[in-house]
Amino acid sequence: MKRTLLATAIALTMFNAVAQEHSNNKAIETVTIYGNQQKAQEATGAAQYIGEQELEKFKYSDIQRIIRQAPGVSLQIEDGYGLRPNISIRGVATERSGRITLLEDNVLIAPAPYSAPSAYYFPTAGRMSAFEVVKGPAAITQGPYTIGGAINMISTPIPSTQGGQVTLEAGQDATYRAHATVGGQNDNGFGYLLEAHQWQSDGFQDIDRSNNDTGLDVTDLTMKLAYAPKDSRHSVELKLQYTDQDSEQSYLGLTDADFANNAQRRYGLSSLDNISTEHTQVMLNYAFQINKDLNFTAVAYNNTHERDWFKTEGIDLDGSDNAQDFSSTSWSDVVNAINTNEAIDDISVSQLQGILNGTIDTAEGSIQLRSNNREYYSRGVQFGLNLDKQLGEAKHHIEVGIRLHQDQEDRLQRNSTYQQLNGQLVLSDLGELGNAGNRVQDADALAIHVYDRITLGDWVFTPGLRFEDISQSRTRYTNGADRVFRDDRENDTTILLPGLGVLYKVDTNLNLIAGAHKGFTAPSNSPGAKEEEAVNYELGFRYNNNVLNAELVYFLSDYDNIVGVCTASSGSNCEIGDAFNGDAATVQGIEFLLKTELGQFNGIRVPFNLTYSYIDSEFDTDISGTDFFGDVTAGDSIPYIPENQGQVTIGLEGEKWATYLNAVFVDGVCTRASCDAFEVTDSSFIVDLSGSYNVNDNLRLFARIENLTDQENIVSRQPYGARPNKSRTASVGVSYSF
Repeated sequence: MKRTLLATAIALTMFNAVAQEHSNNKAIETVTIYGNQQKAQEATGAAQYIGEQELEKFKYSDIQRIIRQAPGVSLQIEDGYGLRPNISIRGVATERSGRITLLEDNVLIAPAPYSAPSAYYFPTAGRMSAFEVVKGPAAITQGPYTIGGAINMISTPIPSTQGGQVTLEAGQDATYRAHATVGGQNDNGFGYLLEAHQWQSDGFQDIDRSNNDTGLDVTDLTMKLAYAPKDSRHSVELKLQYTDQDSEQSYLGLTDADFANNAQRRYGLSSLDNISTEHTQVMLNYAFQINKDLNFTAVAYNNTHERDWFKTEGIDLDGSDNAQDFSSTSWSDVVNAINTNEAIDDISVSQLQGILNGTIDTAEGSIQLRSNNREYYSRGVQFGLNLDKQLGEAKHHIEVGIRLHQDQEDRLQRNSTYQQLNGQLVLSDLGELGNAGNRVQDADALAIHVYDRITLGDWVFTPGLRFEDISQSRTRYTNGADRVFRDDRENDTTILLPGLGVLYKVDTNLNLIAGAHKGFTAPSNSPGAKEEEAVNYELGFRYNNNVLNAELVYFLSDYDNIVGVCTASSGSNCEIGDAFNGDAATVQGIEFLLKTELGQFNGIRVPFNLTYSYIDSEFDTDISGTDFFGDVTAGDSIPYIPENQGQVTIGLEGEKWATYLNAVFVDGVCTRASCDAFEVTDSSFIVDLSGSYNVNDNLRLFARIENLTDQENIVSRQPYGARPNKSRTASVGVSYSF
């Protein structure tokens, strides 16, 4: 119903919008951290802004391909589309991007950022106008996760004049994308934006003995209304956003032998796996320019998210009488047994392989599928006060922020059992509601930050302080939807996080930067789990002469305690949501960024971009036998953090046409700290190619080939076996602006 109403409103307004008059009046935007590349270049720490010009080169919808442009960012690839990406900044844990601060329009966007930060919702990258990556001391303004940093995704702004655009794209695997926007502002100060984004695909994998797809169907609808009267000191903007997603994604991977034979194969045991989600966002921005030196902002937000991921979880080799009495063997144990040629109890390797192949029938009630049904909300208010003040020779820009936040995750999950007969899954027992999780997790948080940018001659100093007061709880229930109290637990955290950044202007082109700050990751509600803390340092330079833009930064994160949080995607044998102390760890590395133009030949420009990251991550202490980390020896690498990775983009740009080649290299990584056999991914070298032609000022044709050489690599092994990158995919499209 929500989707229908919003779609109708968008359609009706688009129909009538072209008649509105042009205006140069623009509502005040309060949704960015920096707002453009120039401001990001003035930061006292490492920061990147990926704007419209860069996004237009390839028109990616996959956040994983976009965000690699920022050095220091690592990824654990999972589905090939970036639907639920695993993103790390500066070596923090990758699982579900749960250790970085995720923002859309400067508002927390993970389903429950404190109580359940795993990002099972991630905004559709194809509808974004820009991305900001913040690292170092400046990250303390964007908590609660400040060790690695923050990613702010900036949605399409209300245009200053009446207009819009329509983009249509079609590709292999029945992949289609449509993106339309219309909006503008009039002389009375009223502005609006209506946006629709539809993305679907049949997927690049094939399921044994099944006609089911392995793709996606994602619908995004957005409406913005703004009022900023001319010459008024007040402005207000309302944003309504709705996303509906249905995708046939699974956690079940392949044995190494099966991967080598057909990397795009999926076992028939995953034929019923599907995730459906629904996300809504309401956001109200208010800005008041009190005087020329002082402004006040207020934002109220409410995000809701519902998801049900129905997927295979494991096998009871002896079968079960009902879904409650199920003795599970993880699929990762089955895959590993085949990889290492070891039987499980009296079940031989060939029998285990036959179960995966669907050639052997299993006992009744032997296959477990779980309805991972969860509901979330994330809501709050945040206030900002910005003051510009000259004190003697020092120019101050002081930012004060306060956020009052609540979020919740509500799980009411069901395990069902199936039997494999003649290669098909047949229901044995539906199971009792709540037998796979019946609990509510809550968090209340107060966050305050003070940040002062002090300009004194050729020096810029940015001292900052962040305060977090977090109360978390978990309550478990029995008796399904009737919810009879079972037990509860709480965990409270209060912390003060200082930071300092320094910039020195050597000349008009060269800046030196340095910084130190105390980083923090909010703990879970597990009693005895300490918060994750690290002292972070960075030192580097930034050079820009309008022809060459270069940045080199060394960083170090010295962890007092690195924390592991159990998730389904981690593949660990632990209770989901529990936290585990990993003691001391050290992450250090180098981030390098170079942008230039190699020259012009007969009027053809040759732009060149290079991004390189070196990350050395290791545990500093021995850890024995935790359910999450396993056995760790000092010096072991932190999982899924590549030591070397780099990206090179080179292009040819004519007056009406352009073509770009993008090459990405990523080292293989350890998927577990022990890094044993079958716990390592492949290194990868992926090349993408794009081209475009401007028919006129309004009409543009474009084409793209992802994974040009059709490389097949094991990019992940969690949780249940080897997972592939997306195969070669070609697409063509047209974009029309008006």
